[in-house]
Amino acid sequence: MAADSNSNLRITIERNPPQPRLAELNIKCWPKWGCSPGKYQLKFDAEETCYLVKGKVKAYLKGSSEFVEFGAGDLVTIPKGLSCTWDVSVAVDKYYKFESNSSSTSSSSSSC
Repeated sequence: MAADSNSNLRITIERNPPQPRLAELNIKCWPKWGCSPGKYQLKFDAEETCYLVKGKVKAYLKGSSEFVEFGAGDLVTIPKGLSCTWDVSVAVDKYYKFESNSSSTSSSSSSC
């Protein structure tokens, strides 16, 4: 059985997380990104956590017909090394954060 580089990489989705969870993550301080409907081939060189304010996406794993669907109100974690195609049916507006190994970010609780 051939080992696919994406075989152990999974997108995880937390549907409609409660407001205290979003506040704990300090999401409003994360950068924002958006895109219009279309297909986008993406490779994640770092783990990304994002919170979709608007939009609807089907993410197809590279070389597979398998997909996960997420949209507005979802907190999504995409693992480092994953390649996928985003099929965006409703324009996306999201907050996002890439994991880094640097400890230079301070852990201030409420300010950005």
